[in-house]
Amino acid sequence: MSTYKAIRKNPSAPQADAALVSALRELPVAALSDSMHRNTGTVGLQPFHRPVATTMVGTAVTARSRGGDNLTYLRALEFCRPGDVLVIDAGGDLQNAVVGGILSHYAASIGVVGLVVDGAVRDVAELRKREFPVYARGVTHRGPYKDGPGEINVPVSVGGMVVRPGDVLVGDQDGLLAIPPEDVPLLIEKARAVLAAEAETIRAMKEGRWDRSFIDALEARCNN
Repeated sequence: MSTYKAIRKNPSAPQADAALVSALRELPVAALSDSMHRNTGTVGLQPFHRPVATTMVGTAVTARSRGGDNLTYLRALEFCRPGDVLVIDAGGDLQNAVVGGILSHYAASIGVVGLVVDGAVRDVAELRKREFPVYARGVTHRGPYKDGPGEINVPVSVGGMVVRPGDVLVGDQDGLLAIPPEDVPLLIEKARAVLAAEAETIRAMKEGRWDRSFIDALEARCNN
């Protein structure tokens, strides 16, 4: 009996501009999210690494395979360059882990800046000791199959968020966002404005001059 096991492979998209990547590293995901109408980003994926001060930022290399199988992800690492984030659509399956200590270690060693897995990981104690970003839906000790089939550099969905090859992935302890590269400059500007407004609010609170009249307007709107 023959079984179809091919992996569909597409070239990786151009990488994000280095200056924009550097700017994004200084911006929290929440400020970027506030600038994207608060209706996008992952839901249900959790960080499994040691927290760091800077934001994870990289160009998306995407991979999709059936749940619990990581043959495609092993091959997808060959499509990753230093500065990329490998985004894995494992269909949210939690029966078998598709990433663990070994695969994440190798990814870090070749310059990948993060792994995003809509599926399960294992070796969590090891992952939590490292600063290398790993996000996943859940955990199981059960290891992966390696049979395929799969696809590399196609649009995928992780945590309810569509990620296209070449999107800019940002992540911190609050969660993950995928940003089309052409939108990055404007979002940086908007996020900086959000942070400036938040800083002014904190100053006003400390000085006892925080104007809370906006709450009356919000409540009146809800009552109409």
